[in-house]
Amino acid sequence: MTHSIDEQRRRALKLGAMAALSGALPMTALAKGTYDVGASDKEIKLGNLHPYSGPASAYGTCGKSIEAYFKKVNASGGVNGRRINFVTLDDAYNPAKSVEMTRKLVEQEEVLCMFASLGSSQNIAVQKYLNARKVPQLFVNAGTTRFGDYKEFPWTMGWQPTYQAEGRIYARHILENHPNAKIGVLMQNDDFGKDNMKGLLDGLGDKAKTMITQHLTYDLTDPTIDSALVKLKSAGCDVFVSITTPKFAAQAIRKVAELGWKPAHYLASVSQSVSAVLKPAGFENAKGIISAAYIMETSSPAAATDPHMKNYFAIMKEFYPSGDPHDTLNVLGYSMGATMVQVLKQCGDELTRANVMKQAANLKNFPAPLLFPGIECNTSPTDYYPVKQKVLQRFNGQQYEAFTKPLMG
Repeated sequence: MTHSIDEQRRRALKLGAMAALSGALPMTALAKGTYDVGASDKEIKLGNLHPYSGPASAYGTCGKSIEAYFKKVNASGGVNGRRINFVTLDDAYNPAKSVEMTRKLVEQEEVLCMFASLGSSQNIAVQKYLNARKVPQLFVNAGTTRFGDYKEFPWTMGWQPTYQAEGRIYARHILENHPNAKIGVLMQNDDFGKDNMKGLLDGLGDKAKTMITQHLTYDLTDPTIDSALVKLKSAGCDVFVSITTPKFAAQAIRKVAELGWKPAHYLASVSQSVSAVLKPAGFENAKGIISAAYIMETSSPAAATDPHMKNYFAIMKEFYPSGDPHDTLNVLGYSMGATMVQVLKQCGDELTRANVMKQAANLKNFPAPLLFPGIECNTSPTDYYPVKQKVLQRFNGQQYEAFTKPLMG
């Protein structure tokens, strides 16, 4: 059979078109889902800030433990086949630098969302920016109450119990056990300190005016807080509420012991780390300190039989061997990382910023690993506070012992 030249051309064009189409089909089939910037068939890019330097550098270990957890997730196949690209930068606990670094992560790195950045003032500094751009500011690593204000900031969600809730829990215990106390408060002069103080005042109610006899503040740039401790002791305070970050918490514990002052000592949970705070302050000096916890103590009886704790130790050994597995901050990083992975799993193949927030606001009785037994994560479109309970615990000279059931603040 013979074909005219025109027929041959038409046939060649048809075959070429079919070949082009068949070549395009596999590419279309490979595309799994719907994406915003920062996500693809192969990768999910998350942005994060931690103070790896500066006055609060003790917190930097939390960012490293999150990174270790994600490395394990990636080594096990990722989330729905996608590896997590965790871009964590150093803001030195400086809000001005937090703004600079966040803009870099959003505009240059093009992350899908910000996750677990640490610090109250640091996250407040970028909250309006992220909400204006509709970039999720997810599971903020700070307990300031405004990180759960879903009406004003629908793209921001905290994770841990709020500082106000913690302050109310301390107030309740003080009223029950020290009803005639003279309370001395030492508070970091920033959003973290003010939010915790508000909870304490609210919890004490009308009695706050008479019970709080000294309320002193310090700034992060202060070299020492010794003079404040001398003043609190001289004023006859028999209850000491230390709303301090790790460096200053350790200073306070040492100075209280040096002064021979023996108040009932309540320590903000952000500084309860045994290895980062109590050990350098001296275990004997720290004996009897009360703090509030929602994360499991690594050496507690519950931890001995918890399968997640075994996995946590294995991950720390393999992916963060220089980190102290008994540091509460590292346990915290593991638990927060697992909560983020749960949200990403719920997103399926719809990895848009809107769906990330939607799924974060749809956690139902999620037992985030290493939370204290009985505490779970629950959220809804009108509830942006995933973890709401804490237990009170007392340091016995070697480890913390919980002495209450989970309490609402």
